[in-house]
Amino acid sequence: MARPPHHRRRRAAPSATTASTENTDPTPIGHPIFAQPKPTPDPTQFRIKHPSDDAAYKAIDQLNAEHKLHPVPFPAPRGLPEPVLTLAQVLGPTGADAVKRIAASGQLVFHSVGDTGSVRGPQDQNLVTDKMEADFDEEAAQNVPQFFFHLGDVIYNFGEARYYYDQFYEPYRDYPAPIVALAGNHDGMVAPGVSTPTLEAFLHNFCAEDFEVVPEAGGLARTAQIQPGVFFTFEAPLLRIFALYSNTLEDPGVIASPEIGHAQLDFLRAALTRAKGFSGALIIAHHHPCYTVGSIHGWSEDMRAQIDQICNQTGVWPHAVLSAHAHNFQRFTRVHQAMEIPYIVAGNGGHAVTRLKREVDAGGAPLVAANADKMGGASRYITPFRAPTVLQAAGQGKDLVRLENYDDQDFGYLRIVVTQKQLRIEYHPASDGDAAKTPDDVVAVDLTSRKLVAPSV
Repeated sequence: MARPPHHRRRRAAPSATTASTENTDPTPIGHPIFAQPKPTPDPTQFRIKHPSDDAAYKAIDQLNAEHKLHPVPFPAPRGLPEPVLTLAQVLGPTGADAVKRIAASGQLVFHSVGDTGSVRGPQDQNLVTDKMEADFDEEAAQNVPQFFFHLGDVIYNFGEARYYYDQFYEPYRDYPAPIVALAGNHDGMVAPGVSTPTLEAFLHNFCAEDFEVVPEAGGLARTAQIQPGVFFTFEAPLLRIFALYSNTLEDPGVIASPEIGHAQLDFLRAALTRAKGFSGALIIAHHHPCYTVGSIHGWSEDMRAQIDQICNQTGVWPHAVLSAHAHNFQRFTRVHQAMEIPYIVAGNGGHAVTRLKREVDAGGAPLVAANADKMGGASRYITPFRAPTVLQAAGQGKDLVRLENYDDQDFGYLRIVVTQKQLRIEYHPASDGDAAKTPDDVVAVDLTSRKLVAPSV
């Protein structure tokens, strides 16, 4: 459908101290700070120019071809076996009262998307953040987002601390709520020849032990987040999110292996066991997707099988699964037993948009790797996917999997609404403009029946 042009909101001029006052060491604050005291305009360029990483990726591709890349061990979170972070904690001294108000309203709203860090400039990411911030302009208080759950790849290409200002703190300088994040592969990757420990900057900026303004903020006010580590349970009224770290490979996602151990599986088992009897929405989130189509980022089948095994052991399954990594929006339905589970890829938060296309031969049959290179260029062509379409038929121990919808042309984000009866996941492309409130895609799950239902208002 036709969409109105994007109109960037006009903002006040920056204060003289906003960009010039920088700390060189973490400054303890003792309470969280989110948006700048005064709105500031979007920048037109980065503070630090991002050079090309082509040489580094050439070296990575060679290591990958030689099978020398493996999952990377990482520091254990605080609070094992089940590290827990609550919305009340991230809101600070006012958190308990805020949580009571949310619970009394019977509705929780939050944002989610991944792959936000841009290496080319601030414009694309700002399209998304401007529209996300417009969601705070609501007549009804219960419709205001309470936090942003980031799906990973905050910083490209190797999670460097020096890019946190341009790719994270500056784009969200006017975002007036907490930002909680799981780590993506780029947040944990280390460039060849560099001795920086994996996830060092991510842990510094998202896993601080107390509220503090870190040097990476570049003089901005937002405090570092107090997550217990790179995997944890996030609790809010009506909701639990089980955040997993799917490690540093481009593909596949890995949450347990001989190199990194099985601590995340132990965590998930403990978290899902404790969730028995919880009447709210249950979401599993990890950066690498379980399902994806039409891009270089493929299915993480072993990771999904490991998660399935824990769900089977505990008898607790998620109402939805969120991921990113593929740079677009994709929504799938997995029919498992009597449950209809949305699996959603939201990886178009500002870094890039990747088209979903498939190669077919002259007769329309999909090309597979075994014969694609044997065919002449004249006998192969590219065709887009049509949705909905069945990607995997049920039978022989496999669940039915349908691709329901996708957007491979726009940047965008998820607006997620949880009530006592329903989990509703909306997709909003940035190209719809700040004033548009109607989603381009929406799916709703009944929390009791675990069936897809019509969205309730």
